[in-house]
Amino acid sequence: NAGAGRKTRRLKKPTEEATVKAPDVDSLGFQAMDHNVPGLSHVILQKLNMKSYEDYKSAMDGRKNGRDFGIRTYFDMFQKMEDTFKFCAECKKLPNVLPDPKSLRRCKRCQNVYYCGVVCQRANWPLHKKFCKKLKLVALDRLIEWLVFTGDIPFTTETWTKPAREVEGWEDWFSMQQQLQEKLDAILAGRYMTLLWANAGKPRPEDEELRESVRRLVTDFHSRPLTIGLGLRLFDIDPLTRALTVHVVGASHVETLNTRLTDYDELTRMFPEHQGMEVVMVGVDVVDGPIMRPPLATPAPRGRVYLSSYKGLYHDFWESHVETKLAARPDLVVGFHPGFHACPELLAGWLPTLLLLRDYRLPVLFTVYSEQELKSSLQILVELEMRITGYTTNPFASLRPEQVYSSPNKTPVYCNSHYITLLGPVASAVPGAEELEDGD
Repeated sequence: NAGAGRKTRRLKKPTEEATVKAPDVDSLGFQAMDHNVPGLSHVILQKLNMKSYEDYKSAMDGRKNGRDFGIRTYFDMFQKMEDTFKFCAECKKLPNVLPDPKSLRRCKRCQNVYYCGVVCQRANWPLHKKFCKKLKLVALDRLIEWLVFTGDIPFTTETWTKPAREVEGWEDWFSMQQQLQEKLDAILAGRYMTLLWANAGKPRPEDEELRESVRRLVTDFHSRPLTIGLGLRLFDIDPLTRALTVHVVGASHVETLNTRLTDYDELTRMFPEHQGMEVVMVGVDVVDGPIMRPPLATPAPRGRVYLSSYKGLYHDFWESHVETKLAARPDLVVGFHPGFHACPELLAGWLPTLLLLRDYRLPVLFTVYSEQELKSSLQILVELEMRITGYTTNPFASLRPEQVYSSPNKTPVYCNSHYITLLGPVASAVPGAEELEDGD
């Protein structure tokens, strides 16, 4: 990396041979990335009849299907999904340590958290009542998300009738969607919505609750492309004047599982008559699929958003593809929830990439789940002497709440809730970062 010899105040670049360890695992088997960030649980793997994270990745990559893990019906699928959340929210006991594994009782209000008995439920209520209503939305959205995989969500969208700079958030975005009510009602009346509630083991909610859930899932789907569009605006990068390349660094199954070639076409609705955009997903956990194709060495086709990917570390991709001109140098780099704040091992893995982004003076936008994560990330970036040009709430944050799995009675978090923009190195710390207060 250029400038790799620059000194930071506390951090040193790891050697190439250093092993990057995963975050610690807590007593329930959840990754201890618990700075209010959702994680993957060993309990979830067991409930899905998966022996390891490699099995999980095999399923995500399409190398194995549901039958390999004992899932033969829609009811099996939804039951196993629900089983992964079955532990006592008060004492943390799992069903297999109870005299009767079926004795776990679910909160009737939120249909989300479980208790091993009346004593634990009563003891937990003073805390749970603060989050019960929100956790009801979490449980509903968790089921409705299946319609993203069936293709029912998102609905067909319209070319923006306002310039991108005048669309200040989701209210403006929804106002541009013609026949919105009819589109939502078509999803509610669809085959897969009917199958869902015939097999979910829960009563079907009222139609208005379902419409609101679909709206939240639509914002969750489009949050990433619209955040990329926001990044272009923040750095005054005009897609109408030339073809652009965007690198999504640290991409994983979250960004690439079931990704279709058209999933980022909302950027074309946002910037009609753009000169072409390529979005390259780069990360060690990129999932094989339609977008697993080499990056373009020439400008993207005019008026199209072209998706491609590279499975590996970003600084390796830079050396093997960008420096050799097999891929275009990025006009913007975006990292959705990089998570380098979570533990020293993850930061060590990110350090070569962060130094590269800094020393090549690339326009960068990172997103985080919460204000607490925002503060932790800012502190690290200041220590790395990166010039922070801005940070605030994201107008295109997902409206879908996500619970912290091992501790459901916490404030839910939101995909892309805040963003940080960076450009090159700086010698001084960002003013005002210390004013952010710690979250729960």
